[in-house]
Parts: sequence; structure tokens; C-alpha cells
Amino acid sequence: MQNGVNFEDIKRRFQSADLNEKIEIYTTTQGLSVEQFKELLRMFPIQHLDKLERAMS
Repeated sequence: MQNGVNFEDIKRRFQSADLNEKIEIYTTTQGLSVEQFKELLRMFPIQHLDKLERAMS
């Protein structure tokens, strides 16, 4: 995978992370494709999307 990013490891960490850790992983991970970011986003709790949006701005 490009830039040495192991998406399967990131995905496992993301799945078991609490909300704040999910936000940190999503906003600080580099080297993922658009599809990989979308896959993480599908695992994000929809009721907290506003927090993720604020973190990204």
C-alpha cells in the first residue's frame, strides 16, 4: 500500500476506538484513498457526524 499505510490495521483500531479516538484517527491519518476514508466514515456513529465536521474545519 502507498506510503506504508496499513489500512487493515487502521480499520481495526478505528473499529475499537472510542468517539474521540475515531475523530483523531480520521483527521490525522494520511495516505489513504478516498474509498478508504469512505469506509472509515461508514463505521463512524452517524449521530456524532457534527463533531467530526467540527474537527475537520
